[in-house]
Amino acid sequence: MERTLVLIKPDGVRRALVGEVIARIESKGYSIAGVRMLNADRSLLERHYAEHQGKPFYEPLLEFMSSGPIVAIIAEGNRVIEGFRSLAGATDPTLAAPGTIRGDLARDQGTKVVQNIVHGSDSVESATREIAIFFPEGM
Repeated sequence: MERTLVLIKPDGVRRALVGEVIARIESKGYSIAGVRMLNADRSLLERHYAEHQGKPFYEPLLEFMSSGPIVAIIAEGNRVIEGFRSLAGATDPTLAAPGTIRGDLARDQGTKVVQNIVHGSDSVESATREIAIFFPEGM
C-alpha cells in the first residue's frame, strides 16, 4: 500500500476547503490514514522545504506556510502519489485543468509565492521523508 503526504495549505484552510479536499481524495478511492491540523513553525517548514533553501521563493514560501493553520494528511492507496498529484492539478492554478483541485479551487493571487491550496509528495522517498516530518509519532 503506497502512502503520500498531502498538505492543505493556509489558503485552503482559510477558505474552508479542508472537507472538499478530503472528499476529493476519498471520492478517488484513496483512504485517509492520518490527519492533523497544526500551525507549522519555521523549524518544521525548513525541514520540509530543505531542497528549496537558497532559492528566491524560499523565504516567501516559509512566510506563507506559517501564515495560518495547515492540515497534514496521510493518504493511502495503489499509486496514490501519482494519483493525488493528478487530482491536485498543475502547480500553477491558472494552467491547472478544470476538474482538478487547483483548477477548480485556486487562482493566481498575485502573491510572492503561488497559493495553490495543496501539496502532494512527488515520490515514494519524498513521501516517506515528509510523513516522518509531519507525523513524527508514526502512523
